Amino acid sequence: MIPLSLAEIAALTGGRQHDITDPDARITGPVVIDSREAGPGTLFAAFAGERADGHDFAAGAVASGAVAVLATRPVGVPAVVVDDVTRALGALARHAVQTLGTQVVALTGSSGKTSTKDLIAQLLGRLGPTVWPEGSQNNEIGLPLTALRADETTRHLVLEMGARGIGHIRYLTELTPPRIGVVLNVGTAHIGEFGGREQIAQAKGELVENLPAAEDGGVAVLNADDPFVRAMAARTSARVLLFGEAAEADVRAENVRLSERGTPAFTLHTPTGCGDVTMRLYGEHHVSNALAAAAVAHQLGMPAGDIADALSSADTLSRWRMEVTERADGVTVVNDAYNANPDSMRAALRALSAMGEAAKARGGRTWAVLGEMAELGDDALAEHDAIGRLAVRLNVSKLVAVGGREAAWLDMGAKNEGSWGEESVHVSGTEAAVGLLRGELRAGDVVLVKASRSVGLEKVAAALLADGSREGEGAAR
Repeated sequence: MIPLSLAEIAALTGGRQHDITDPDARITGPVVIDSREAGPGTLFAAFAGERADGHDFAAGAVASGAVAVLATRPVGVPAVVVDDVTRALGALARHAVQTLGTQVVALTGSSGKTSTKDLIAQLLGRLGPTVWPEGSQNNEIGLPLTALRADETTRHLVLEMGARGIGHIRYLTELTPPRIGVVLNVGTAHIGEFGGREQIAQAKGELVENLPAAEDGGVAVLNADDPFVRAMAARTSARVLLFGEAAEADVRAENVRLSERGTPAFTLHTPTGCGDVTMRLYGEHHVSNALAAAAVAHQLGMPAGDIADALSSADTLSRWRMEVTERADGVTVVNDAYNANPDSMRAALRALSAMGEAAKARGGRTWAVLGEMAELGDDALAEHDAIGRLAVRLNVSKLVAVGGREAAWLDMGAKNEGSWGEESVHVSGTEAAVGLLRGELRAGDVVLVKASRSVGLEKVAAALLADGSREGEGAAR
């Protein structure tokens, strides 16, 4: 964060100083929203949540070294009191970005945002100091927190922008105006909130609408393979750079293939050259993510060969997203439990199917442990049914549907698609799923765990990995 005095913070946010003895005291560390992360030089932003009120932890944050608190009421310790902490964070982020003049890259899409953000960060990190979101900080709180981590050394600021409705992305672009905007896809995630893909496209396209004009350096990086995204070229005055597998894409992939481990490889073509890419990430869907990242890196001057090398060595930086771990007993756990929507669920199942080819050759089986995909509205039944059917079509050995009504729809779809019988099972919750798997898994099996974040299926993955650790310790003895 660029150093700011408490007096400057009050002026920027329209706040009032309370219990501040030294208005010139400076914030030199990050802004934090968890008092346990407060330390010397930090600013603690107090939010009132459903379960806890950050104002109640203000004194503890200051005792841990926070210089002051950003709050909506006096808290008995040095504080800048504002009407709205979220808006105040946004004002600070806007000031920081304007002051630093760093290159801002923003991306949005229905799926793949976090994985693509991680890829862009790893590529741009080779060009200079880069700041990017930790995890999936893509809303009106997380985005300013990321922007406020930038300082005078930061060359690139990579930001992920999510939307729950029309106008959300426009607001985020006003806080941290990007010069490069990336739109990955328009799918069915959150379709229950938006009402249809057309409305989702309208919301996602706000990013390119708010880019600078081409003559001012604005660049819209658009997916040539998604008609909804490609149509956004008409909504921007920025220069358009297309990525995808389409022949007319400026940055494209040819000869796409999957290894027996489920990792993709392809030949990367850019306007300045080409290179061979062999990724370490799992699933063919990462090809599109990699092309989006490659387009950004190309725009910022990275040679094609360097881009291919960087993509080939890139890792997953965010947890619970296609994390692949082989246990000591030969069972492979694929933890993709952070979130799920129909598009990402299909991609994960196809990755499982690819990995399963090698597993079955060794006598192993594929297991899909799936739960609810949230926020699908009236499409929920059809989408869950379709995912259950897809598991059958991809020859997944066994589907374990975890949870209530939506999980029952997954199970129903599988059973209606084929005569599975005992090969598809519906269990009530995570404990039942873990108990079933503990009694059934054997060496060579591959287990995919995936659902919306609210389901908590990461508990299943954690239990399976803990079992593997205990078995490994036993083998070591």
